[in-house]
Amino acid sequence: MDLHPSSYHDSLEELWDEEEEPEEIETVMKVFPSAYHQYLNVFFKVKAENPPLHCACDHHIELEGSLPPVGVIYSLSKQESDTLRAYISENLEKGFIRQSSSSTGAPVLFVKKNDGGLRLCVGYPKLNSFTRKNKYPVPPMTQLLTVFMVLLFSQDLFVWCIKPAQNQGG
Repeated sequence: MDLHPSSYHDSLEELWDEEEEPEEIETVMKVFPSAYHQYLNVFFKVKAENPPLHCACDHHIELEGSLPPVGVIYSLSKQESDTLRAYISENLEKGFIRQSSSSTGAPVLFVKKNDGGLRLCVGYPKLNSFTRKNKYPVPPMTQLLTVFMVLLFSQDLFVWCIKPAQNQGG
């Protein structure tokens, strides 16, 4: 899905495809002010079900030295195990995650939500200790806030891809 402003449609009818339910379209139109209706295509659930295409600027994490040590495996209850299996199946099917060939992994645990559901939490501290740190200086906070405020109020939606691993066991 191309999210560049030039790919936005001039009329709402062009946004609707066979997969969009009329109720969903009406719901989305009610939530967003009419000034943003030309960008509604990026908010449809059907569109969000697919990851963006890979490109030259995909995000990737560089590791220093060897692979991180094997993480702790926490015991999971039946409900937690079922929730994890469902999460993995759903996200593999969507293409949001892929099978790993890594010999190590990060520990997972669950936190109960207010509605009784479970929130998946992944422990990355060991991985973070092996991540190559960026060497460039961080801009002053006032400059960062200015940039982020412009991004916040611009009418673009930015979506990043994660660069596929290249023989890194990932």
